[in-house]
Amino acid sequence: MVTLEFIYVLMGLLLAGITLVSARDRTNRKRWKNTAFWGMYAVTFLFGSYLPHLASGALVIAMAAVAGIGGLGRGDPDTTSAEERVESARRRKNLLYVPALLVPGLALLGTVTLKKATLNGHPLVDPKQVTVISLGIATLVGLAVALAMLRPAASVPIREARRLMDTVGWAAVLPQMLAALGALFALAGVGKVVSEVVTRWIPLNGPFAAVVVYALGMALFTMLMGNAFAAFPVMTAGIALPLIVGRFHGDPAVVSAIGMLAGFCGTLMTPMAANFNIVPVALLELPDEKAVIRVQVPTALVLLAVNTLLIYFLAFRG
Repeated sequence: MVTLEFIYVLMGLLLAGITLVSARDRTNRKRWKNTAFWGMYAVTFLFGSYLPHLASGALVIAMAAVAGIGGLGRGDPDTTSAEERVESARRRKNLLYVPALLVPGLALLGTVTLKKATLNGHPLVDPKQVTVISLGIATLVGLAVALAMLRPAASVPIREARRLMDTVGWAAVLPQMLAALGALFALAGVGKVVSEVVTRWIPLNGPFAAVVVYALGMALFTMLMGNAFAAFPVMTAGIALPLIVGRFHGDPAVVSAIGMLAGFCGTLMTPMAANFNIVPVALLELPDEKAVIRVQVPTALVLLAVNTLLIYFLAFRG
């Protein structure tokens, strides 16, 4: 059975390749910092399932130290010129979208079909992780199609991956770290504290008030943490489950799914979501570091209101 370990190994091998390319890049003044950072990140994926929790925590602290003391660097990667990319786009036109569009398409197909797929009576894929595993398989297929179409040198994919990761920098690890932080908050009982504070100071006499508090809480906590995955366990354990589901008998599937969307609205409005809102500014070399957030705020507020209403009208249909 294919398990989540498949994704860990896939990511670990990618990061190991980035580590090797970084070590050989003499144009980067900080190449050994980059090598250490991506190397430790690779270890967490390749051996994290076997390392003691203390060792994994030490690796994360060491990564933070490497990135925090002097930061990571960027070299002068060997890549195609702007003229070559324009010429490639002119010749292939919309065919260039095929590999990119294959990834979400195949991931969706795998999510629908692999959940019930069996081999000799046993599940082919871990049913609990079918979406993530499907995404990993789809990514490999997309890469294979891109290689067949473009026929680059064998080293190009890993060199381009290194270039992208160096551009994003330490922000690449934020989603994983913040999701882990959210789980820690849940284990520490932060959700219970939030529930006690909310019920003490905010009158929740009906389901609509509870839904509003939950949706706003998801957005606000996401803005503080920078990631909806960090906010979800706290707000769901503190507000959604005991109040919306437990007291007012809302549908937990609807509440959880749309609650995450409410959290994503917060992602659009915070610099803490650096990989979404700060990195694009750096990539595009925009003069205003908050330019992306300013554009996204109106849309985020409208979507937050819509998601709140969707939870209320859909969770209590029965």
